[in-house]
Amino acid sequence: MENKKILEFLELVGRLKHVKRTGWVICDIDECESIAGHMYRMGMMTFLLTEGNDPSKLDRFRCLQIALVHDLAECIVGDITPHCGISPEEKHRQEDEAMQKIAELTGFAGDRMYELYKEYENQSSPEAKFAKDLDRYDMILQAFEYEKRENAPKRLQEFFSATEGKFQHPFIKGLVQELYSQREEFEKNTFTNGMV
Repeated sequence: MENKKILEFLELVGRLKHVKRTGWVICDIDECESIAGHMYRMGMMTFLLTEGNDPSKLDRFRCLQIALVHDLAECIVGDITPHCGISPEEKHRQEDEAMQKIAELTGFAGDRMYELYKEYENQSSPEAKFAKDLDRYDMILQAFEYEKRENAPKRLQEFFSATEGKFQHPFIKGLVQELYSQREEFEKNTFTNGMV
């Protein structure tokens, strides 16, 4: 592995610290999260898996790795959403090409990242499915945080509607229930206090 290529890789990854997530930009959210911020919290959530809340005994390290690479291609292609007018097939093609370029920069490590990315894309393992749950959960948690920050109940309902009924892992399902409960309470309190 050449140091020159590693530096190029690290600079590409560094872009994710500054690229805002498209969904929030489209919704006019001020000071919205970056792609790296989203992946970081997904990664942190993998530490919360325990023997007690994970009956399927997932490989936590693999879950963490998938969380950290699942949006890596966005450092080259950007955050493409359904609102961008690009077909799912074209999005997949662009991201796959970007991941291959990233993998070439880092040799064996890149092969590993590409393999984990494909696993996530194909949802071909329990760990990849769990990472998908984390991806969706982080999105609705972030949406709720923005609703609270702006004191605007239900403003970002579309993100909740898009994920409804799609969560699979029991631990995440429990977190979703808690989030829904807090969101309902927030809405009730806001209307009760006559602020909306």
